Amino acid sequence: MAADGLIAVKSNHSVAATADKLEAVLNEKGMKVMNRINHATGSESAGMELRPTELVIFGNPEVGTPLMQCAQSVAVDLPQKALIWEDEEGQVWFGYNNPEYLKARHAIEGCDAGLEKVSGALAGFAKAATH
Repeated sequence: MAADGLIAVKSNHSVAATADKLEAVLNEKGMKVMNRINHATGSESAGMELRPTELVIFGNPEVGTPLMQCAQSVAVDLPQKALIWEDEEGQVWFGYNNPEYLKARHAIEGCDAGLEKVSGALAGFAKAATH
């Protein structure tokens, strides 16, 4: 079950392959990939184990800035992030913040068109990475 405000989509690929596919589609669409964090590798450095878990951080100031102009506090949730993880049953998931959740969380007003654009783009990225 996904956390509150998180849209989770099943992936047909491994965590690494899903993240690779996401990076490829982001680059193709002109998005900037700012970082890719392998949390499982990080846990190993602390002497602990974690199932495959990666976070891809990405964005585009042309899309994010207008949202921050509507509600500056949304900056805490930007740039966008995609969490890709393997659950205890071996299923890989692709999760991202639901723009409607961010709208409510930050009381964003006057940016519905931008939020709809973000919502469609995130759903498209998820589909491209998971299928």
